[in-house]
Amino acid sequence: MTKLVAHDVKDLSLSGLGKNRIEWAGNQMPVLKILGERFAKDKPLKGLKLAACLHVTAETANLMIMLKNGGADVCLAASNPLSTQDDVAASLVKDYGISTYAIKGEDTKTYYKHLNAVLDTHPNVTMDDGADLVSLLHKERKAQLKEMIGSSEETTTGVIRLKAMEKDGALKIPVYAVNDSDTKHMFDNRYGTGQSTLDGIMRATNMLLAGKTIVVCGYGWCGRGLASRARGMGAQVVVTEVDSIKALEAVMDGYRVMRMNEAVKTGDIFVTVTGDKGVITLDHMKAMKDGVVVSNSGHFDVEIEMAALEKSAKAKRRIRPFVDEYILKGKKIFVLGEGRLINLAAAEGHPAEVMDMSFANQALAAEFFVKNKGKLDVKVYHIDRDMDLEIARLKLVAMGVKIDTLTKDQKHYLTSWQEGT
Repeated sequence: MTKLVAHDVKDLSLSGLGKNRIEWAGNQMPVLKILGERFAKDKPLKGLKLAACLHVTAETANLMIMLKNGGADVCLAASNPLSTQDDVAASLVKDYGISTYAIKGEDTKTYYKHLNAVLDTHPNVTMDDGADLVSLLHKERKAQLKEMIGSSEETTTGVIRLKAMEKDGALKIPVYAVNDSDTKHMFDNRYGTGQSTLDGIMRATNMLLAGKTIVVCGYGWCGRGLASRARGMGAQVVVTEVDSIKALEAVMDGYRVMRMNEAVKTGDIFVTVTGDKGVITLDHMKAMKDGVVVSNSGHFDVEIEMAALEKSAKAKRRIRPFVDEYILKGKKIFVLGEGRLINLAAAEGHPAEVMDMSFANQALAAEFFVKNKGKLDVKVYHIDRDMDLEIARLKLVAMGVKIDTLTKDQKHYLTSWQEGT
């Protein structure tokens, strides 16, 4: 029997189910497949040690397999305690020989044990979803920073943290802001989060959305997608915002926009998608209607004041999987997924077709660091426009969609100033 790679997963006997899930997702990821064929042939990552802290799902598995086939020594840890698909984790270890540290429902101590385990491999490149891995490197494992050539970041929350590190002079390695790519946030955040969030809410509650008032807290790309799909399901949508331009956009898109203090009086279901903390406070929950559902689809579990709710509630019980009932001053508040990402806690996260483009960005970011080793300044980099367009082109090809191209005369017109009315 082949010696197993280092790992910490729930149950290796689940690997058969996981392998089927990985193969199904791979069928929906044509861009990654096209890039993967080149990576397998050219081995652009040969000799690279890569540690990833991402959601351990079937889609992520396909990225890890591609990176390994491209020559990298890959190690994976979960970026969220509730997002892990245990069968996928088992398959990565048993069927693909990829060291994986992820158990659905793991506690905070185990979570950081797993992060340290992947950093023990002394990676040259890291991939993050929330910046926990790169943050741990900077805080507790500074000696390893000299071994790093770069890191890529998957999500809005992580990019916010990394830009803050850059501003404070705390960032010591180049970072690629994958989330800022158009082929990531315009599709993953909008279509992926929009669909998968509602999927998670419906799986957790089995509630009818038609006729309900859904309060979307935040109108960034995630909020846009969520609001659009909630309206499509027949819900009445209210948006809360702190950015006047985004609030104006929500109004022009046909949604009611109001302050949270007003929204709490009318909402049936609340979803936070801001990337900030304390969006729904204990005072907000005290003012909500009896039987309200509260959930989060932002990266970290800080958007809802869970600690304050736990402390103030007279009683708590798990009434359904991923649904906790809190008794608060004679009313019931239902919190989904412990205040963590509901689309990954109760559902399967983003569809593979969307993650196809996001993970193509991640793969190309790893290649970018290898090609530019020793040449990069310490800062947060944004994706090259030509790379973004190429990913979109490959996606269109896979979908069988053809588009026009500019003529030589049209290109000249768009780059000149002499010709006018």
